[in-house]
Amino acid sequence: MSTTKALATRVLAPASGFLLFAQAAIVVTGGAVRLTGSGLGCPTWPECTPGSYTPKPYQVEEQVKVWIEFGNRLLTFVLVLAAITVVLSVLGSGRKDLRGLALGQVLGILGQGILGGITVLTGLHPATVAAHFLLSIILIAGATSLRAQRFRPSENFQSPNLVKKIATTHIVLTFIVVLLGTIVTGSGPHAGDATAPRFPFDLRTVAWLHADVVIALLGITFGFFVANGTSDATKKRLKIFLVIALAQGLIGYVQWFTDLPEILVGFHLAGSTLVWISSWRIWLSVTKKNG
Repeated sequence: MSTTKALATRVLAPASGFLLFAQAAIVVTGGAVRLTGSGLGCPTWPECTPGSYTPKPYQVEEQVKVWIEFGNRLLTFVLVLAAITVVLSVLGSGRKDLRGLALGQVLGILGQGILGGITVLTGLHPATVAAHFLLSIILIAGATSLRAQRFRPSENFQSPNLVKKIATTHIVLTFIVVLLGTIVTGSGPHAGDATAPRFPFDLRTVAWLHADVVIALLGITFGFFVANGTSDATKKRLKIFLVIALAQGLIGYVQWFTDLPEILVGFHLAGSTLVWISSWRIWLSVTKKNG
């Protein structure tokens, strides 16, 4: 192995790990923007304020909101650098199997920038906010795959068909839980700005629908664990998923019965990324040898 190829291979592991961390972190910081009412701190795009790409002086309270939103925008550049580093590492290491995933990260981040602009220009419409989050979920899945497959896979890996079907049901149901979570959020009080529109759904109804699908997901998780052919590695990840999902459910119920305090909503948002990552790792453990 050449020196350049060896170096690229060594860089791929930490670079893919940092990319996954950054993709998850920007979801959390984006939530902080919404929960502090800073969603329109920078009221235009691509500029922050009309005629300026950086914040202008405001009153102290407004200045804080502007910098919260502007700081979240700046994190996009960190993501771009991380994604480019992963692309270069993948190319340098000769990992043709990871090229699509790596390039998808760069394109997805650029797409996020455009979608973020649309979100601002539409006054934080909940549909665009939800789309912004769901694209992050897709990018997190890709980054998780890159991280999990940083080592070359072994050949002839197969899972039983029943396990594959249950794994597919599990990841699809997890995505539906996340999707319903965005509808609950878009129907709730934390819009990111006092003037932002809301979905015209009854909050209690969509919240209980979300909770019901979570219960169904927990049932599938148990069935997955006891199914014939589920490997020990997959069972270990199912246990991790169950702990995270139960903690997430507890936070969800507590925040509901305490009138959705911002701090608990923030923890619930962070938990949703952990639930998704752990579910995707389960999926990879069934479909990919190094998953």
